[in-house]
Amino acid sequence: MHFTLLGSVSAETGARVVALDGNKQRTVFAALLLAHGKVVTDERLIRFVWGWDPPASSVNQLYTYVSRLRTRLGDGVRLERGGPGYRLDIGDSTVDWEAFRELADAGGAELRAGRYAEAERGLAAALALWRGPALTGVTEQLAGAEAPRMEEARLCAEEHRTEAALALGRHTETVAGLTRQVALHPLREGMRGQLMTALYRCGRQAEALALYEAGRRALADELGIDPGPALRGLYEEILRGALPAPPAPERVRSVLADPVREAGPPPEGAGATGLVPSLLPAAPGDFTGRAAEVEAVLAALSERRDVVVTGAPGTGKSALALHAAERCRDAFPDGSLYADLRTGSGARRPGEVLGWFLRALGADPDRLPKTLDERVQLYRTLLTGRRALVVLDNVTDDAQVRPLLPGGGPSRTVVTGVRAPLASLEGTRVVQLGALGPADAVRLLTAIVGPARIAEDPEAVVRIAEFCDRLPLALRIAAARLVARPQWSTTRLAGRLAHGHRRLAELRLGSLDVAAGLRHAVDGLPVRLAEAFVELASAGPPQLGVPDAAVLLGTGWEEAEEVLEELTDARLAEGWSAGADRRPCYRFPSLVRLFAQELRGASLAVA
Repeated sequence: MHFTLLGSVSAETGARVVALDGNKQRTVFAALLLAHGKVVTDERLIRFVWGWDPPASSVNQLYTYVSRLRTRLGDGVRLERGGPGYRLDIGDSTVDWEAFRELADAGGAELRAGRYAEAERGLAAALALWRGPALTGVTEQLAGAEAPRMEEARLCAEEHRTEAALALGRHTETVAGLTRQVALHPLREGMRGQLMTALYRCGRQAEALALYEAGRRALADELGIDPGPALRGLYEEILRGALPAPPAPERVRSVLADPVREAGPPPEGAGATGLVPSLLPAAPGDFTGRAAEVEAVLAALSERRDVVVTGAPGTGKSALALHAAERCRDAFPDGSLYADLRTGSGARRPGEVLGWFLRALGADPDRLPKTLDERVQLYRTLLTGRRALVVLDNVTDDAQVRPLLPGGGPSRTVVTGVRAPLASLEGTRVVQLGALGPADAVRLLTAIVGPARIAEDPEAVVRIAEFCDRLPLALRIAAARLVARPQWSTTRLAGRLAHGHRRLAELRLGSLDVAAGLRHAVDGLPVRLAEAFVELASAGPPQLGVPDAAVLLGTGWEEAEEVLEELTDARLAEGWSAGADRRPCYRFPSLVRLFAQELRGASLAVA
């Protein structure tokens, strides 16, 4: 059997999940697992389950929980009475918490011995065991007593893994993840120092110094202290430009030249380098849910098919693509290429992206072809025989992406975008994303905010998820607001989001903005379609059919249906069939409707 504590408390035997009844039974089970085979007294178990004011029947109820656990866990474990309490002997079964500690300890030992690559691999494997906040689903008494030390162990492992990555010279890859961790843990000096180091080694000295100053202010405001000597010393080294280089930078792998190519000159503009490009940004460490969609992407790539990940703005297409790319990194030993094909002013030109890719593949920057066709030819020539993964993010249409496809050979491509016409790319597997399920939405909020605050008002958390349409982007913004404002309760945020006229303003924080994604989608529509969108989404009923749209638009049914289908292709509307006659029905999600109402109000104000 396998027992899980790093996430939702659960037990599995083979492919079967053992049913556990509610948070009290999970609490008893988790407390016994955490005792490592030692006796846990009735008094202690009762305090974990009910706190300091248990019911008069608590001893009898405890006996019932233990008896049911014994029956459901079966013969593979021994749950027995021992003196004043109970003990659990799991035999040959495994516990993810124990596996994590063993891997983390081994990784720490490798780090201290200077074996950085082995340390990073071991620590990454340890961290991969976490499927959410520890002890999810238990009472607040047990979570309060045990979860903080488990979370501290996770953060220490995260710091050790980052230390190993920095020692290997992988500073560029660590910046995104460290930025998020420092935002979540602003008083943790070790992480702040690691981010300062990574920024400095990326040539961003000013940002590294500003990060120190922000940390100094946070420590002074929150604790009334100055940074410790280690962080101060690091600041001085960065200020003087004297920070040492990584102690053990990874050697760039070289690719043996194909004997056929050695017989003749390289293609025009090609370099002689054997660099293995690694352009992928860091995958989100708190990626949650989407198990079926991730497996669909991985299965398609293993079948040598390209993948298109599509969905409405804010559904987490980029996060899923990067998560899947990280999962299959070993299947593409010749490197990874990545480009965001959307800019603040519109679509990025394929020729510009090909320039990046050619330089990453070792082409001589001074001899790059001038025309798009020549760049495409050189790009595909350099990828011939290589197993590389190309991720093209935020693609506008199929015409933008076609020049960037590697062509024949073992390299594969993952494309993300909103518009349905991307499905026209030949030989691709289309994976469409919608809203997260209710449980995954709450798990994502919990992963970012932490279980303690989520447990304060579970009903408010569910309301927050629904106000966010259970979209990953909106959920991340809501969670980030809670992290940035520790004085706010989940109840207060739910109350603020309940006001429709200000919800989109609430779902904006820094560069994260739900409305910005919707605005980009609407800006890409023809004028007549954008006007129809505003009319239908702002004034129409929550669910509408073709006749309703025809009345609102003042058109015939065929034209109204065409408008609705085009809005569905743009992922602004959702469509399905209903009734025995399978008539088409459509709806606009609540955030889309609110955005349309803002656009309508703005146009009326101008008029």
